[in-house]
Amino acid sequence: MHKLLTLCLLPLAFSWQSAWAQLPDFTDMVKTNGTAVVNISTTRKAKPSPAHNPQQLPEGIPPEMEEFLRRFFNNPDGDYGPGDSQSLGSGFVISQDGYILTNHHVVKDADEITVKFSDRRELEAKLIGSDPRTDIALLKVTANQLPAVSIGNPEQLHVGEWVLAIGSPFGFEQSVTAGIVSAKGRSLPSGNYVPFIQTDVAINPGNSGGPLFNMEGQVVGINSQIYSRTGGFMGLSFAIPIDVAMGVAEQIKTHGKAEHGWLGVQIQDVTRELAESFGMKRPEGALVSRVVPGSPAEKAGLQIGDIITEFNNQTIAASGDLPPMIGMTAINSSATLKIIRQGETKTVEFKIGRLPEQPDHLAQGEQPEAKPTNKLGVSVVDLTGEQRDRLGVASGGVLVQQVVKGAAKNAGIQQGDVILRIQNQPIRNSKDFNDAIKKLPTGRSVAVLIQRNGNPGFLALKIDE
Repeated sequence: MHKLLTLCLLPLAFSWQSAWAQLPDFTDMVKTNGTAVVNISTTRKAKPSPAHNPQQLPEGIPPEMEEFLRRFFNNPDGDYGPGDSQSLGSGFVISQDGYILTNHHVVKDADEITVKFSDRRELEAKLIGSDPRTDIALLKVTANQLPAVSIGNPEQLHVGEWVLAIGSPFGFEQSVTAGIVSAKGRSLPSGNYVPFIQTDVAINPGNSGGPLFNMEGQVVGINSQIYSRTGGFMGLSFAIPIDVAMGVAEQIKTHGKAEHGWLGVQIQDVTRELAESFGMKRPEGALVSRVVPGSPAEKAGLQIGDIITEFNNQTIAASGDLPPMIGMTAINSSATLKIIRQGETKTVEFKIGRLPEQPDHLAQGEQPEAKPTNKLGVSVVDLTGEQRDRLGVASGGVLVQQVVKGAAKNAGIQQGDVILRIQNQPIRNSKDFNDAIKKLPTGRSVAVLIQRNGNPGFLALKIDE
C-alpha cells in the first residue's frame, strides 16, 4: 500500500519540480541593477499660516500612507506640526555622471530633493527640468562613476513577457516585485501623450518613478500610475515607455524643457453606432469633433467629421493611438494623415506644430427653460451673442433647453448642450435644426455633433421605427 502511494505521488512531485524550473529567477538581475535604483525624498517648505490644526496631515500625503506614518513614526495622534511636508518616490541612475530619471509628480513643487542610494549615501539633487504632460523629471547629483541602468527597447517587449520593478513602496527601500506585461499602448485620460505599458506588477505609493526591467535586465519603462479603488495595488499598473522618457530627458537636458508635436484637433472614438452613421463597416480611427483655429489641422484642411485612420502609415485603431504619435514627432517635420470624409478616403499632408503651453477652456452658460416640440423630445433656441461668448461658440449651433424621454435623451443629449451638426450638416439656427430632424431616417444611427462644457463630441442618435 505504501509503495503504491509513493508511486502515485512521484509524478506529482516531478510536475511541481518541472513547473518550478520554468519560473524565472530574478536574483542576478536584482544584484546587477539594484544599486542603480534610488529612493527619492522631497521636502516642501511650509507656508506661514495664522492658524494650524495639529490634527491635519501635511498636504501631499496620500490617505493610504496615513496609517503607515502613524504606525512607523509612533505618532498616534496624527500631529505632524506646522512644519514642512515630505513625500517619497523612486528613481534610477541613467548615466555615471549623476543624471537620474523619476516622475514629475514625485518632485513637483519640491524645495529640496534628496537622493538615497542602496549603500546608504544621501546626496542633494538638482531638478534639471520636468514635463507634466509625460510625467517625466530629470535630476542631477554631483557624483562620478555611479552605477547606471542599461536602457532597453520597449518596442521589443511582448505581452505576456515577465517584467520586474524595483522601488520604495510606502518607504520600504529596494523592494522587488515581478509580473507580466498585460498590454501595450494603453491610453489614459491623465496621460494623452504616453502609450503606457500595462503590467500586473505590484506597484504602490513610493514606487512612482522607479524602473521596470525586462528579462535582459534592461529598463523598458518608468512605473508611473496604478488603477485603484482603494489607493493600493489592484493588479493594474502603468509604466511610461523608456524611449518616451529618454526623449523627454534629452530635450530637458538640451533645451531646459520638453516640447511636443501638435495637430490641433479634438478627437473621440468611433463607436459601433457612429460607424454605422458614417457608413463604415467597423469602428476604427479617431473622429474629429473640433478643429482648433490657426492650428496645423486647420491649415491642412481637416474638417469636423473627418475620421483619421492612419498617421505616417501607422494604423489608428482608436482615438487614443493618435496623440502619442503626434506628440513624439519632431516639430516642423512633414507628416501625412489618411482620413475618411463622407465615405471617401483621402490623404492629407501637414507640418507638425508645437503644442501650446496652455489648452483653451470654454465656459458653460446658464440654461433657460422650455418644452420639447418635436419627435426627438428636445427643444432648442438660437444662441444670443452673450451666450456665444460664454459658451465659446463662434457661429452656428442651437442651444438645448430641455430634454424629455425620447431619441435625444437615449443618445445622451443634455440640457445646455449646443447642437452644431446633424449627419454632417451644419446647424446654423433653429430652422436648420427643425428641417434636419424632419429628414432623419428611422431605425438607423445618425451622428450628432454637440458641444458640452466647451468640449465638442459626436453622439449617435437613432429614432425608433
